[in-house]
Amino acid sequence: MKPSSAKNKGRLLQQWVRSLLLELADHLEPDDISSRSMGAGGEDVMFSPAARRVYPVSIECKNVERVNVWDAYQQATANAGEWMPVLVIKKNRKAPLAVVDAKAFFTLLRKTT
Repeated sequence: MKPSSAKNKGRLLQQWVRSLLLELADHLEPDDISSRSMGAGGEDVMFSPAARRVYPVSIECKNVERVNVWDAYQQATANAGEWMPVLVIKKNRKAPLAVVDAKAFFTLLRKTT
């Protein structure tokens, strides 16, 4: 696969995440959440302060056929700062998955019940 095709796959996943987050919080403006350009350092999905109040997370996206989940999650954690790291992974013909720390997941689950 050409590097430009690989970057486009990653860009499409970032844009899908952005669109889903905006759809779920319809009071946010389209420019409250943006996709970072490919190759730039830091988190892949950028949040305005208003969006960060709704989504206190830092998102790393990987759209590849083979991913080392632990290395990718470590990258998400390194970029997260004070926010909860979330790794979104996808491969061809498979649904995207979100990877989060188990303790954080169960804490969130408890808050919804």
